Amino acid sequence: MRKERPTNLAIQTMALPITAYASILHRVSGVIVWAAAVVLLPLLIFAMQSAHNFDTLSTIFSENFFAQFVVWGLLTALGYYCLGTIKHIVQEFGYFEELASGCMISRVAIGLGIVLSILVGGLIWL
Repeated sequence: MRKERPTNLAIQTMALPITAYASILHRVSGVIVWAAAVVLLPLLIFAMQSAHNFDTLSTIFSENFFAQFVVWGLLTALGYYCLGTIKHIVQEFGYFEELASGCMISRVAIGLGIVLSILVGGLIWL
C-alpha cells in the first residue's frame, strides 16, 4: 500500500494567494525594522551628544540621496509593518477570516502600504 507522492514539487509554478504575500511582506518588513533599530539607535545617541553632531547628521540626511533612500526604505518598511500588524489584530478579533474577506483586507493593507510609501517619498524628496 505505497502511495505515490510527487518527489519534486515545482514551487515556481505554484501561485500563492494574496494573503500569503501580505504575510511574507509583514515578516520581511519586521526584520527590516528590527535591523534598522540596530543602526538608528547609535545614530540617535550620536545626534544627542551635541548640537554639532545633530547638525552633521541633519546635513547628511538632507543632502545625501543614498541616506534619503535608506530612510525612505526604512519608513516604508515601518509603515507596512504597522499596517500588517493592524490587519493581524483585526483578524485576531474574528473579522475578515474567510478566504474572500481575508484577500480583501490583505489587498487593502498592501494598497495602503504603497500609498504610505509614496507619501513618505514625497515628504523626503519634495
